[in-house]
Amino acid sequence: MADEPDERQVFLAEFPQPANLTPKPTKKRAVSEKAPSPHAGHRDRLRARLADAGPDALADYELLELLLFRSIPRRDTKPLAKALIARFGSFGAVLGADPKRLAEVPGVKDAVAADLKAVAAAAQRMLKGEIAAREVLSSWNAVIDYCNAAMAHESREQFRILFLDKKNVLIADEVQQVGTVDHTPVYPREVMRRALELSATALILVHNHPSGDPTPSRADIEMTHKIAETGKTLNIAVHDHVIIGKTGHVSLKGLGLF
Repeated sequence: MADEPDERQVFLAEFPQPANLTPKPTKKRAVSEKAPSPHAGHRDRLRARLADAGPDALADYELLELLLFRSIPRRDTKPLAKALIARFGSFGAVLGADPKRLAEVPGVKDAVAADLKAVAAAAQRMLKGEIAAREVLSSWNAVIDYCNAAMAHESREQFRILFLDKKNVLIADEVQQVGTVDHTPVYPREVMRRALELSATALILVHNHPSGDPTPSRADIEMTHKIAETGKTLNIAVHDHVIIGKTGHVSLKGLGLF
């Protein structure tokens, strides 16, 4: 007679032992905390000066540094800020520069150019808000500030028209033509057609001289006279023609040229 199987072996065969439930040790994930910028102290000092003493306490390149902090979080932005000022001549000229020209400066990537143009657009939007829904002729300095911000640093001539209602409140602000570095074609009939579409009763003409010198040319004066004469037949007044340059502006009305 064969030997009877051991009872313990039979029990174990019918009820297999569970797998090892002891939890395996898990590797601890390394917690990577972002190291502070090596330039954090300088940046904090600039921010503190801005907060305590206002923007006039900062040089142009220092204010530009502050703008570049967000675009370039891990690098010293002072050399780039100084290079941009040296290349374009002023803080305003940097903000007004074409993105393609900005990209010619070593260290300026797409994000930097985009952020600078966003700041420029915000400044223009703020200045335009100063003349919106207000009697424009009584807010003349605000008009000039806005036109300077919008046009002084453009690389091509723009012909802009401020369309006003019978109370001289701004209806629309439009760039009607964009030309070359020294010429913009302007057609009085097109100017008046658009004025009639908007029910405007008065206009302020504005254009820029990319050369920087706002002195009016003979062509500027003649064109202003043609538009003003055409407007008279339609009871649409031309209040002024302002020429914007990098060094300032000129009012043809102020010079008695029409």
